[in-house]
Amino acid sequence: MGSRGTIARRLEAVTDFDDPSPDLEQYLTPPEIAAHIVHLAGLQNDLTGRTVVDLGTGTGMLAIGAAMSGAGLVAGIDLDRSALEVARENESHVLDVEGSTVDWLHADVRRHPLACTDATVFSNPPFGAQRGNRHADRAFLETASEIGRVSYTIHNEGSQEFVESFATDNGGTVTHAFRASFSLENRFGFHAEEARELDAEVFRIEWCGSG
Repeated sequence: MGSRGTIARRLEAVTDFDDPSPDLEQYLTPPEIAAHIVHLAGLQNDLTGRTVVDLGTGTGMLAIGAAMSGAGLVAGIDLDRSALEVARENESHVLDVEGSTVDWLHADVRRHPLACTDATVFSNPPFGAQRGNRHADRAFLETASEIGRVSYTIHNEGSQEFVESFATDNGGTVTHAFRASFSLENRFGFHAEEARELDAEVFRIEWCGSG
């Protein structure tokens, strides 16, 4: 597994969405944050040789980071077929491989086809900023609790009380929490600013039965 800085530099080659959807809140996970998550997962023995599932993978940032850092089986799940096509292209040129080392699955994370209960789960879910999409990150946590031994998820700033309460109610424990921020470019018509800083929080949760 490479250093955090090396992982981040390689992940800078991951390309963004061709036509991002505001309803799905499609933003590229910053390489620095993805590298931090992958590096922490490696330090916690959550990565090498383990099954990793990236929920709402988008164009593949977290899944590709896991694949380049020693994960066993890697699956990226997303509802957007066009995003998965970009993810496949990103896998090819970032990892410099022929054929696929990541299983790219077209599915809704709320009705996923997975049955594993020992996975390491990564996700950068929608923050629920759009009307009709409130608490969208809850569905990702629910799936993580069903299939995961441990999960790493990115949430809007101020989510710690909610995440800790959800984890407790579902047999989990938050073991790590750290702040993160990243710049969002103006990509949708309702954005009034050219760019803004988004404050976020990342949580590592160990789920019931993990070991």
